[in-house]
Parts: sequence; C-alpha cells; structure tokens
Amino acid sequence: MSGFRGTQNKNGRPKGVQNKDTAEIRSSFQLLIENNIEQLENDLKELKPFERIKMILELSKFVVPHLKSMELINPNEEDKFKRVILNLGAGINPEENE
Repeated sequence: MSGFRGTQNKNGRPKGVQNKDTAEIRSSFQLLIENNIEQLENDLKELKPFERIKMILELSKFVVPHLKSMELINPNEEDKFKRVILNLGAGINPEENE
C-alpha cells in the first residue's frame, strides 16, 4: 500500500516560508533562553575567560546569521594581476627602475 493520500501541493512550500516544525522549535528555544537568561549569565561568569568566549561564540551560532563563503572566479586567467603605476611627483619615475 504505497502512495500519497490527500491533496498534493505541486509547487511545494513557497520560498521564504519556514517549515512549521522549525518555526515552533525556534520559538520554544527562544522562550527557554528568555526564561533562563539570568542563570545563563551567572553560568557564563563562572567560566574562565577563554571558556567564556568560546561558549559565547558557540551560542552566537543560534542568533547571528551564518555567512556563506564566496569564491571569486576570473573567467580570463591572463588578467589575474593588473599593473598599477603610481606617479609620485616630479623626478620620480617607476619606469626608470626596470
């Protein structure tokens, strides 16, 4: 007995709309943190400075959006580096040193 019963959404979930379970979990987690913020602060104060910074960075993963790494691709490999000539005034010519 395989197959789907009910109506199917052929388009899927619209872009930008969160999964209902994900939204509920995030909301519950946020409520947990809000209700225990004083205890969390006290626990952090008891840690050594290195451990405290490490824990704050770990907790920030839940708050601060993650940045994706980007790769720069140069379609024309010949132009990797462009020569820049600076004119530093009268009597100074970088062309003479070559």
